[in-house]
Amino acid sequence: MSQTVRKKAQDADDAAVEDKPTRKGIYIIPNLLTTANLFAGFFAIVQATNANFESAAVAIFIALVMDGLDGRVARVTHAESDFGTEYDSLVDMVSFGLTPALVVYLWALQGLGKLGWLGAFVYAAAVGLRLARFNTHKTHDTRYFQGLPCPAAAALVAGLVWAVTDYGMSGRAFEQGVWVLTVALGLAMVSNLRYRSFKDFDVRRRVRFVATILVVLAIVLVVYDPARVLFALFALYFLSGPVTTFVRWRRGESPAES
Repeated sequence: MSQTVRKKAQDADDAAVEDKPTRKGIYIIPNLLTTANLFAGFFAIVQATNANFESAAVAIFIALVMDGLDGRVARVTHAESDFGTEYDSLVDMVSFGLTPALVVYLWALQGLGKLGWLGAFVYAAAVGLRLARFNTHKTHDTRYFQGLPCPAAAALVAGLVWAVTDYGMSGRAFEQGVWVLTVALGLAMVSNLRYRSFKDFDVRRRVRFVATILVVLAIVLVVYDPARVLFALFALYFLSGPVTTFVRWRRGESPAES
């Protein structure tokens, strides 16, 4: 009899959890971080229009950091809300969609004329499509993203701008190469390529001593030459999608995310 009572109580609790409405309030701390993300993206546009492309690239990386913090802070402080989710998505469209597209256009694609701004538009449109798919298509395997995440694409664009600006590279071949990369990033974002999400990474979990040394080494390299190291890291991440998908295809597995 007692087991029946406990089962009914448990069923009632489960039903209450399922019927519990999502919180719709506005929480100040995570949304301040999202606003900082928006500010960094807007600042990058302002700097690019003034031909300060290195500052624009750094601002995009700052937006990337703010984007990584707001969701984590919301989860830790139990301040998740519908408002925060929608606000974050809209800000991502600006900081990782319009901003990188405008920066790369003003930096290297402007000389290509109509072809240049069409390439930048392909990138921006891909970010919008990517975010819409991410918000509506929920997957069970959280270890992987379907398509290149737009923050990673924006980081690769910013890393390229930051790393190459000092060299003063120019010319039609250089502009065409940047155009190809910009369009390729757009296509990767709306593709079925699989990219590791690292959501299963737990900093509280024990790791090997060698892994700790590698993390310290990576931090030292980033501090020593942030532009080139960050560009290299995100370029490798960009290439990891086709490689992972090809390996799964060779094994006879579906290339799309499950």
